[in-house]
Amino acid sequence: MSTSRKLLCTLYAVIALAALVATWTQNIAYLEANPLRFLANFFGDTRANEATQSITVDIVLLFLAAAIFMVIEARKHNIGLVWLYIVGGMLIAISVTFPLFLIARERRLAEKGDVNPALPVLDKALLAAFTVFAAVAVVWVDLA
Repeated sequence: MSTSRKLLCTLYAVIALAALVATWTQNIAYLEANPLRFLANFFGDTRANEATQSITVDIVLLFLAAAIFMVIEARKHNIGLVWLYIVGGMLIAISVTFPLFLIARERRLAEKGDVNPALPVLDKALLAAFTVFAAVAVVWVDLA
């Protein structure tokens, strides 16, 4: 596996781990507030106001697009257990399982000898800036 592909897999793993910690610290806190009504309250609260409704619809539709992509790519590259990634996304968090799927995809592409295209410097800079923005946003929301 090339160095760039290893770096990409490491980045995906960091995103999956950060997502697991950030989502489940909130889920556990929410669960502790009322364990008997966790699911009913949780899904009800996704409709609490226009902001939560917007982000819920955004995540659900992004999840749908990701699921379609995952199934097509899994079939194209012979990646097993694709439906576990999707079900895991519903039970754990799609922000955890989608990067894990991408790691499996990168590994399969490396086995096939597929080469990642080199990114232009502008793309690298903008992705780095977006990564910083995402990290700040996650910390800001998670610590609220």
